[in-house]
Amino acid sequence: MSPQLIILLISMLPIIELRGAIPVAVGVYHMSVAKAFFWAVLGNIIPIIFVLLGLDLLINKFLIHRIYFFNRFFTWLFERTKKNHSKKFKRWKDWALVIFVAIPLPLTGAWSGAVAAFVFGIPIKRALPLIGLGVIIAGIVVSLVTVGIINLPFI
Repeated sequence: MSPQLIILLISMLPIIELRGAIPVAVGVYHMSVAKAFFWAVLGNIIPIIFVLLGLDLLINKFLIHRIYFFNRFFTWLFERTKKNHSKKFKRWKDWALVIFVAIPLPLTGAWSGAVAAFVFGIPIKRALPLIGLGVIIAGIVVSLVTVGIINLPFI
């Protein structure tokens, strides 16, 4: 398998995403930072299209309308999440999603951003570019950390 395909696949994985793919590309496969950035960002964005569409189909079209338990569970979960975080989203609007995706920490990122966009009812046409921008910002930060331009004390 080519290194580019490996990096593309690594960056598609939830939790790992490009935060793990860029350091592997540069450190293990000795790719240039630009090449690593390109393949990692591309791999991180590809599954998000399917996640956004899949969540809508799975939850709204199938689970909520056909299975009573899931209807109650997801209604409870979404209302609770909206209640706890809606002030942040109202205050920051679209930037809340971009910043959430751009923070290069585990459990933030494109996959979690797609779930957040779904929960807060952000339309796919608006969510995808916002998540893409967050992924690009995260890729820049991870690239700069990987080459040592930014030195974070906890890494």
